[in-house]
Amino acid sequence: MKTFFIIGGGIVGLATAWRLTQRFPSARVTVLEKEHAIALHQTGRNSGVIHSGIYYKPGSLKATNCREGKQQLEAFCQDQQIPFDRCGKVVVATRQDQLAALDAIEQRGLANGVASQRITVEQLHELEPHCAGVAALHVPETGIVDYTAICHRLAKLVVDAGGRIVTGAEVNAIAERGEQIIASTNQGEFVADFGVNCGGLYCDKIARMTGVDPEIQIVPFRGEYFTLKPAAAHLVRNLIYPTPDPAFPFLGVHFTRMIGGGIECGPNAVLAFAREGYTRWQLKPSEFAATIGFAGFRKLATRYWRTGLGELWRSYSKGAFVAALQQLVPEIRSEHLQPAPAGVRAQAVRPNGELVDDFLLKPAGRMLHVLNAPSPAATASLRIGQTVVDAIAERVASSG
Repeated sequence: MKTFFIIGGGIVGLATAWRLTQRFPSARVTVLEKEHAIALHQTGRNSGVIHSGIYYKPGSLKATNCREGKQQLEAFCQDQQIPFDRCGKVVVATRQDQLAALDAIEQRGLANGVASQRITVEQLHELEPHCAGVAALHVPETGIVDYTAICHRLAKLVVDAGGRIVTGAEVNAIAERGEQIIASTNQGEFVADFGVNCGGLYCDKIARMTGVDPEIQIVPFRGEYFTLKPAAAHLVRNLIYPTPDPAFPFLGVHFTRMIGGGIECGPNAVLAFAREGYTRWQLKPSEFAATIGFAGFRKLATRYWRTGLGELWRSYSKGAFVAALQQLVPEIRSEHLQPAPAGVRAQAVRPNGELVDDFLLKPAGRMLHVLNAPSPAATASLRIGQTVVDAIAERVASSG
């Protein structure tokens, strides 16, 4: 009987665990999660968008996994009776100088097989009466869902298949001994034939525990949000996104209707002073020192300092945040907003300062490391899990 452990109880780790139980029905699969419950970090703080795949470079892992993953995720939700809503979104150009970027997104969408339509201002107002713009793309297949609910269903399926979800199991050492991989945790040792690192914000550190140079470092960016008060919720019907800067891997401040109700506004993207730094006051000196001491971060900061200052200004100035929202919905006022929980994005950065723009998987020994899985990783999670298991299956076959 083959044995596997997965480090990380977010949606990618749980999807991988479930795919392993499907591929190897007699195997023993264990998920090791350091927190007291699953899906508390990137997954649990996700705004819940089921992405269409319109933004991503054709042929990239993001593009292919998002398109196939979206179909798999929707089928999973239908099969498991998890509510989702294919509500659609608009991507809006608010200035004439954004039209070329909007054209580029439209072309990427066509190349990726995404159904989208260039719409007039009049058509935009039919969809979103309070939205301002000079042009827009309508992407009807974008949807919303509760990813935490999906995680809990995946965990149940893993357990029903004979697997284990072990919480409070923080991994502090990993070693290969012969034909086994051993994870040492504060809940004891876990021995397996193969392991998968889905550690999210700590995936690079986990890789280094195994003696592997991940060739990247995770730089944490905090995304800060507000929600609209009920009296202002009528200003947004579904999802309203700006035309993003193609040179920067963040989508800009936008509006998202959530599956459980309410409208989320944001995020901005600022450097977090800890990998799990969900407020501007959270500081972990060793992690902050490692970030600013990383040559890749310093090169990144040099390249994007103007953008970074703008994001930082929005973080400390609610008025600046409101002004960004008003570009899309001019009727928004400061008194319409109430603070919402922040999230932290695990962004992989290379030593040369290059942002890793695609999913990044690295097999090494008896481990496979998922080293970059930002948005649309939740949308693509079932397909990413399948990709990881395909790679492991090859290693299982070659090992006999």
